[in-house]
Amino acid sequence: MGPELVDYLLYEPEDTGICWIKFNRPEKMNALVGIGQMKGTVAKVVEYMRAADDDPNIRVIVLTGVGRGFCSGADLKANASEEVTGPEFLGTRSSTGGADATRQHFFHGFTALHRDISLIRKPTIAMINGAAVGSGMDMSLHCDIRIGCENTRFVAYHQAGQIIENGGSYYLPKMIGLGRALEFVYTGQMDAKTAQEWGVLNHLVDAAELEAFTRDMCDRIIAIPPLVQWNSKRIMRTAMDSSLETTITLTSNASPILQLSEDAAEAKRAFAEKRKPVFKGK
Repeated sequence: MGPELVDYLLYEPEDTGICWIKFNRPEKMNALVGIGQMKGTVAKVVEYMRAADDDPNIRVIVLTGVGRGFCSGADLKANASEEVTGPEFLGTRSSTGGADATRQHFFHGFTALHRDISLIRKPTIAMINGAAVGSGMDMSLHCDIRIGCENTRFVAYHQAGQIIENGGSYYLPKMIGLGRALEFVYTGQMDAKTAQEWGVLNHLVDAAELEAFTRDMCDRIIAIPPLVQWNSKRIMRTAMDSSLETTITLTSNASPILQLSEDAAEAKRAFAEKRKPVFKGK
């Protein structure tokens, strides 16, 4: 069963094994609808990704934007009563519980949702076709792979007088080092060339070739047994915050599961028979 669809976020599964999730407010550079609401953009991104994760026909999930932008973050021009519910906006407070209630709402209804993108089992790619601002930047950083073009740029929450959230504060120092991460914090912007040189972008390609390059990447991902990818992703993400001993335990636990899997047997048969393998994630 697929997700409940909304017009501001497209869900496009293909027979190829790719599911495209597209921010769809091109007239607003794909600004968010809502912040922490149940049907806000971030919540719907997670819902769509979970649906694709549960679909046995989907192998790769690609997050991108319609038009010139990837996602421009919170809609700063929106009506405050409809859009302003999180600390991307200065002075926001819960009407019932004050600052602490606002913090709790923001944590459970917004920042935790960004983190949930990183918990998706299947490979995720952010195809960053334009500006990734605020929450848009955070969502792209929680994806596994980022592919950009000359139109790509990253902009933090500085325009709203706020700190970068969990994706930026957690991943950027690990990706690019503390000095570069702080440079970004102090200046608020990162162009495509800098992002590629610093390692935020896995690949930087011409805008005209962006989709084709991403599709080729997906094809190469689909050619690998999914159980290998799923286990590797969970182990490597866990290893970012753990010791070598913990990582050794995790890889040792995963190894027999993979060796005894149907996909491992299929890989061996396909190699011997000189044909393309058909993997089932079992």
